[in-house]
Amino acid sequence: MQTTGQHITVMLDEAVDALLGSPDGHYMDATYGRGGHSRLLLSRLSSHGRLTALDKDLEAVEAAQTVQDPRFKIVHQGFAHLQEASAGKLDGLLLDVGVSSPQIDDAQRGFSFRRDGPLDMRMDTSRGQSAAQWLAIASADAMAKVIRDYGEERFAAPIAKAIVAHREQHGPLQRTLELAKLVASVVKTREQGQDPATRTFQALRIFINAELEELEQALQASLQVLKPGGRLVVISFHSLEDRIVKQFIAKNSREEVDRRSPAWMLQTTAQMRLQAVSRSKPSQAEVSLNPRARSATMRVALRTEVAT
Repeated sequence: MQTTGQHITVMLDEAVDALLGSPDGHYMDATYGRGGHSRLLLSRLSSHGRLTALDKDLEAVEAAQTVQDPRFKIVHQGFAHLQEASAGKLDGLLLDVGVSSPQIDDAQRGFSFRRDGPLDMRMDTSRGQSAAQWLAIASADAMAKVIRDYGEERFAAPIAKAIVAHREQHGPLQRTLELAKLVASVVKTREQGQDPATRTFQALRIFINAELEELEQALQASLQVLKPGGRLVVISFHSLEDRIVKQFIAKNSREEVDRRSPAWMLQTTAQMRLQAVSRSKPSQAEVSLNPRARSATMRVALRTEVAT
């Protein structure tokens, strides 16, 4: 395990082991974070290897700029744009999806329901609408849909109505603890060990950052940027993300016959785009050291045909 301050990289060795084929290859860490995966990968590359890293978070980009290595390049961009940043075919692509510990632990970023700060939640603070700005104008129906769909919160409708009532009586919500307290007043039952605001904050974060849409775009782009035999490694942290990754790999791992071809009845197989390799979870030892790793799932697949 590798740490940077309080940040502990999840499934560090497992992810790099799964990603690395040739030490001379070109790899992409599409979610740099605080660079744990990138630094270990660089240590295993030869002098001919290359690593391109992406991150939409300006603080992560700033941290990456301290890496003095001619084989390394950092790009301020979200992983939905990885095809633009790849500059050629890749031997491996890593996606470590979700929010990072430094983002959660910095109250000023607005991700935490335990620390008071501005209700921002943007991973890229240089652009886009903050959570407070959206909550100030969204309808109760729109808020309920986001909280229900992205947070899997069964009290989504009452929470949304409470936000609207607060907005009408006291003005728009501006602070994280203000929202967390409001949600707690509505959610009367909770899962053991879970704060009542957990699902609402997760939902707003995912929505504000278009996380699931970007994940789908990145996965689709992986088919274009990976070389034959190139490795796709995705670490996700909740069921919504993992379901998208699982379904994407399964869909592109099936042999399909092109029925539009006049000779389709003579075809026995068609090339698959991906080959599913493995699904794994963090070890108990890692979870004991870093409880935030407990929900992680890593899926690995190989690119099987020449991208067109």
